[in-house]
Amino acid sequence: MSTAPFDVDALLFDPETRIIVCCGSGGVGKTTTAAAMALRAAEGGRNVVVLTIDPARRLAQSMGLAELDNTPRQVPGITGTGSLDAMMLDMKRTFEELVESHTDPERAQSVLDNPFYQSLSSSFAGTQEYMAMEKLGQLRQQSDLDGSWDLIVVDTPPSRSALDFLDAPNRLGSFLDGRFIRVLAAPAKGAGRGVGRIFGAGFSLVSGVMNKVLGNQLLSDLSAFVQALESIFGGFRNRADETYQLLKEPGTAFTVIAAPEPDAIREATYFVDRLSSEGMPLAGMVLNRVTLPPPHTLSAAQATVAADALDAEPAAAETAALLRLHANTVVAAERQAHLADRFSAAHPQVPVAVIPALADDVHDLDGLRLVGELLVADVTAE
Repeated sequence: MSTAPFDVDALLFDPETRIIVCCGSGGVGKTTTAAAMALRAAEGGRNVVVLTIDPARRLAQSMGLAELDNTPRQVPGITGTGSLDAMMLDMKRTFEELVESHTDPERAQSVLDNPFYQSLSSSFAGTQEYMAMEKLGQLRQQSDLDGSWDLIVVDTPPSRSALDFLDAPNRLGSFLDGRFIRVLAAPAKGAGRGVGRIFGAGFSLVSGVMNKVLGNQLLSDLSAFVQALESIFGGFRNRADETYQLLKEPGTAFTVIAAPEPDAIREATYFVDRLSSEGMPLAGMVLNRVTLPPPHTLSAAQATVAADALDAEPAAAETAALLRLHANTVVAAERQAHLADRFSAAHPQVPVAVIPALADDVHDLDGLRLVGELLVADVTAE
């Protein structure tokens, strides 16, 4: 397997590295790899928080925690001089925190009780990605204020939506700036002024028709929610833009996680190309669950021929089975190496780290430590 080496330790222990964003398709071991990187950095002396946007419970289980929520929880059993906290994004709670931080308690409660807000905060397209950016910004701000953490590791959703947070400010902003929303908000903004009174009169006529189409209560809820936006979310676009710029700074590093399978490599290619087009700092790719070739020169064809010759001898059944296992392993290793080489040929600027396939699933800190060790080992498969 011919790849430029990805020096993961150099990334983890560079004091200038403040944020590592792990992205990749589902089923490639992204959550485990992100946790292993965070654990290795923590036990090497850094103060780390790992934020997962994936609702799966694997991260909590592997770190010995009963559950993860929107508040960082200290991971027990960490050796060394650093520390490790872990958390899982609670989109709705983060939205609530944003509302509560931008207005007085009474007004905030009226918004939180609004049925339209409740729908938007849990299901509107782009909300999760925007809240992920908001939470990342909060963690970085807290780190800058009190030095809680010097490294934030982000484990993104297991699909192409992992990079949707790059579009989230514009997507949510386009909705809030849309013509229909402006019409709903305009009466409140113009109240008390001549134009506002005239527009308000015209709006009342239009709203009569809209009430029949949408229903009076829905329109009332929507209008009340939108009219509160200016005071509560006046700075939301600026906050998102600040976090977006944070992702482009030298202290941020994106790591693409992939598996040596065609679909996963295609997804990795998409991530690499998208990050490049956005000007985001890509540190490298981690190729996970790689089948390494056996440490001798017996080819797959030779092993298959030998196994076939032994089929007529019942006493040699186990030897024949081992030969066929060897042949399958060689074929898988060659196929995976070919995929990796094709990726590297198309993206020679992207360094790659290889993690061999493990016999068992990772379910505790010892397993994460092993993944971290393999991640930085000099693994070669010729």
